[in-house]
Amino acid sequence: MAAVARWCYRGDPQEAQSAPLVQFSNGKLRNSENMDFTLYKSKDATNPRKKHQRILTSETDRLSYVGKNFGSSVLKCNSLCRYFVGVLDKDAGQMEVYNAELFNMQPLLPDDVIDDDPSDYQNKSYREKVDSCIEAFGTNKQKRALNSRRMHQVGSETLNVAVTKAAENIIETKGVAALVSDAAQDDLQDASLFLPPCQEDADKPENVYRFEDILSPAEYEALQTPAAAFVSITPEEILKKTEEKSHCSFVLEELKSMPQSEDRADHKARCLWFLDALVKFSFQKVIKKKHAMGPDCPHVINSKLMKNFTALTYNNGSIQNLISASMKAKITAYVIALALHINNFQTDLTVLQRDMKLRENRILEIAKAMRLKISKRKGPSGLTDDEDHKLATLSLPLPVYKPAGSQRKRKKMT
Repeated sequence: MAAVARWCYRGDPQEAQSAPLVQFSNGKLRNSENMDFTLYKSKDATNPRKKHQRILTSETDRLSYVGKNFGSSVLKCNSLCRYFVGVLDKDAGQMEVYNAELFNMQPLLPDDVIDDDPSDYQNKSYREKVDSCIEAFGTNKQKRALNSRRMHQVGSETLNVAVTKAAENIIETKGVAALVSDAAQDDLQDASLFLPPCQEDADKPENVYRFEDILSPAEYEALQTPAAAFVSITPEEILKKTEEKSHCSFVLEELKSMPQSEDRADHKARCLWFLDALVKFSFQKVIKKKHAMGPDCPHVINSKLMKNFTALTYNNGSIQNLISASMKAKITAYVIALALHINNFQTDLTVLQRDMKLRENRILEIAKAMRLKISKRKGPSGLTDDEDHKLATLSLPLPVYKPAGSQRKRKKMT
């Protein structure tokens, strides 16, 4: 049974002074034992606006902090809410409640210290002069932007010092030769960062890039409804879709040879629908809508695309989902893996390259990183071009991947 305690309101813990509560604008306090706090009160006790003004300062080993209950930096919640602090006496079963006031502690940077010598103003840079004007006459928005920039600057300087020290320690410990060897090994590992999970010890081609790693059971189930139109599609509908260019060439060609079995046709239709969604998704730059692929795309599929194939970026005061070059490479790798499952682990890279509007060297490099064997063949009869197409085959044992950079040779000067 929970303990019962009565509470007693005591007002201010000191005469005309509430208990100060603090929060730090640039992070959370890990250890409060080494913090020194000092509270300053206004001497003008007759002015009703100034007599309640307080300034709270604190110091750590790295930074000094200042918080005020007046001015542009004061928290708006102080004027809208009342805060209390309760001290519980477990033995007496009584909680004493006191008035409290919240202070937002901001780091005091060297630029914030006012220098009384006017001659130093002439030695300041243009940026520093503009910052001084913003501090004195700027709007609240400009002041917030200035404080944010200064906090980032402090964080950047601290990070640079930490990185420099770490680099010096690593070089001293391991030596330059060992670091060069590690960097060469990392080049091989970097290629796998944006590839589907690869099972190198698989006994069958279908187990190298497992279907469950491309589409989970829940995602596969969600594709049944949107892919239903592909299962019983007619040649006339395929011709119409080809004229409208509503789907990529790879999907349109595969729709012409759907299996007779209903289960196999349903499976292939789901795979083709998701592959087409990946191709269309890769053409976007910045995702501004919550449902990037439209209302017909299942929620679980839309979430998968946003989570796995976009990078978060900060722009104009907001966080956006961006399809960067590395994310497009990841999409391409998943498209190739899915196409391999659709086509019995052999697929036409040239068709996929044109659908995704990539350079040939780019898609070949991704295919080689996926440990696929590259060969040539004539283009499919349904296509108009007669040039050789690049064919990717997944077969065991997997070939050794060699990054393109390690294969380049310097040209001899003539």
